[in-house]
Amino acid sequence: MIPDISQIRKDFPILDQLVNGKPLIYFDNAATSHRPVQVIERMNEFSLRTNGNIHRATHTLANKTTEAFEASRETVRKYLNAAEVGEVIFTHGTTESINLVAFSFGEAFIGAGDEVIVTEMEHHANIVPWQMMCERKGAILKVLPFSNNGELQIELLDSLITEKTKILAVAHVSNTLGTVNPIAEIIAKAHLRKVPVLVDGAQSAPHFKIDVQALDCDFYAFSGHKMYGPTGIGVLYGKRKWLDQMPPFLGGGEMIDRVTFAKTTYNQLPYKFEAGTPDYVGAIGLAAAIQYVQGYDHQILADYEHQLLIAATAKLKQIEGLKIYGEAQQKAGVICFNIDGIHPFDLGTLLDQLGIAVRTGRLCADPVMDHYNVENMVRVSFSFYNTMDEIETLYKALIRLKAMFGTMNMNSK
Repeated sequence: MIPDISQIRKDFPILDQLVNGKPLIYFDNAATSHRPVQVIERMNEFSLRTNGNIHRATHTLANKTTEAFEASRETVRKYLNAAEVGEVIFTHGTTESINLVAFSFGEAFIGAGDEVIVTEMEHHANIVPWQMMCERKGAILKVLPFSNNGELQIELLDSLITEKTKILAVAHVSNTLGTVNPIAEIIAKAHLRKVPVLVDGAQSAPHFKIDVQALDCDFYAFSGHKMYGPTGIGVLYGKRKWLDQMPPFLGGGEMIDRVTFAKTTYNQLPYKFEAGTPDYVGAIGLAAAIQYVQGYDHQILADYEHQLLIAATAKLKQIEGLKIYGEAQQKAGVICFNIDGIHPFDLGTLLDQLGIAVRTGRLCADPVMDHYNVENMVRVSFSFYNTMDEIETLYKALIRLKAMFGTMNMNSK
């Protein structure tokens, strides 16, 4: 069943505009998605009528804000199927969530000579924080590689894990290869060796139904702006058994219980990890985005996005000299590619002149670029508000640009 995309698009007025004189085609959803009017109106209404700093106040606006903020936490809890709201921490995004775990888990559980495992396909945000922690603690960073088709070499994981392995961090979906990793299998293998697992859910939470209890992951991180919500807000889910033992990431207001110059005691979960005034308007916007998505059958949306991926892949493969990076059997709506003889930056710039928004560059994934021995890639990424007609327009644009560069190359000889 295909959802009524024309009706969905009416909720996203940003899509109904001309860019460089052409109808906007937005294929940069892996970087950030757009917000429906329902999210924007909810945030605006709240800011206009309710705004007041949360917690520890007696006046009406503060109490209403606190209620809305904590209701948003409950919305997130239900969306993830976390066991309790104390396991849902609001952050500024996936990057801060991972940094929080790398620092606080590292302080509590990792020492000199211990090991941390990441994968070769990780976003920099799931590499650098672990490198920083390893440098600070004298630990060792180990890497699970992927094959040329973009699939993790899971068969190597058993030998990679040792008695010194303290945590494994892995993307649910690669932001470059589009690979949907077998997270449940990875978690099960790690847990057999008593190794906790952090899942980078930045590219999965907007597109799949997530159940952290069924996955049995120890930590799960995602961002609001990739799932039709505002920027600057994100979530860290963590099992209480770990969060209770981890020291705070930041110090200041809200995360304290009692402060004296002799000793400070810390607040209960989740507030122990929410120092300072949180982005409560962002949290309310994120909850509105989740509620918007939940207004549709999640599986129908996911199936439609998969149809977009299949159609786009088939079209791009018809273009001579175009190479797609990552063709795993299980893929999300992300395609990275290059065309012989055309620099990705040139291609991205010229596509923009035709109203087509794509992402170019190293995509915060230097190890992936190194794996394929390329400097940059072009990335197209899909959402349920994209259409088959837009994919056809992209295909025709690439054919046109390839012909143009071919003529230029011939004239230069």
